[in-house]
Amino acid sequence: MGFRSKRKPEKNGRICFATDIHGSDRCFRKFLNAAKFYEANYLILGGDITGKTIVPIERTATGWRCTYNDHTYVDLTEREGRELEQLIRDNGQYPMTGVREELLERLTTEHAEQTFKELVIESIRRWMTLAEERLAGTGVRCFVAPGNDDFWEIDDTLKGAQAVEFVENKAVHLDNGYEMITTGYSNITPWRTPRELPEDELAARLEAMFRQVEDPEHLIAVLHPPPFGTQLDQAPLVDDELRVKTFAGGVTVGPVGSTAVRDFIVEHQPLISLHGHVHESQAAQRLGRTLCLNPGSEYTAGTLSCVLVQLNGTRVPEYQFTTG
Repeated sequence: MGFRSKRKPEKNGRICFATDIHGSDRCFRKFLNAAKFYEANYLILGGDITGKTIVPIERTATGWRCTYNDHTYVDLTEREGRELEQLIRDNGQYPMTGVREELLERLTTEHAEQTFKELVIESIRRWMTLAEERLAGTGVRCFVAPGNDDFWEIDDTLKGAQAVEFVENKAVHLDNGYEMITTGYSNITPWRTPRELPEDELAARLEAMFRQVEDPEHLIAVLHPPPFGTQLDQAPLVDDELRVKTFAGGVTVGPVGSTAVRDFIVEHQPLISLHGHVHESQAAQRLGRTLCLNPGSEYTAGTLSCVLVQLNGTRVPEYQFTTG
């Protein structure tokens, strides 16, 4: 395994970790504001940062028209239309405005995928500009990695950001003596999302990052899928047709995390492991010496779920779950 230094972290620090905000403008703004509000040195956004659907808004001769959340809006003014656009963005979706013919053309099967990617990339550009406005000159380091749901085309925009560090598949040094490795890739899911790997390939990816680590005792592992069979990975199970399994009228819940992630944690015992992926499983659990944390996600309500971790140079870091 090579040389491992025994240096001590130089000073304390505080992490604010959030994940799975799935395109919510409101959650991303709260995430940026969390640095000042919680006095955090480090912001970490742990994957699944993009939304999933487009909401068309038609421009008519008499105003804006849209059906959204079981409500039909008609003859909206310009101001009302912009407010509706922001509501849609806050809920993690992408508004698209145009006349009827334009919407029909761009949202047909032939063009829909490209249209969606263009809207997502434009949204990520706006987020990176906002991050620069909020974080420039503050000394806060902001780390982002895409998750399994996020397509690869957003990576270049994230890499080009000034106030955000793209950390997928990297080992990085924090300013206070700790180290961090990060991946948003997950084990295989029923939904066959863009960034998934079989467990053996995911294990190889984790080991390759770990070989770059100098001081495992003070390692923070940001791994999107939680360790298998823990309090962090319990979710409704689905069948081969993606229907939720039930029993006696109840929902069948079980583990959906990664065995590769669990094996990695058990073997290498990082100081902290930070996870997401399973929105329903906000939890903290120890695997050996490692404190494993999943803040969960409530992005559909515009609520930012995060966990604050106080780094103090010991094997017992302090943490607190927060929502707001």
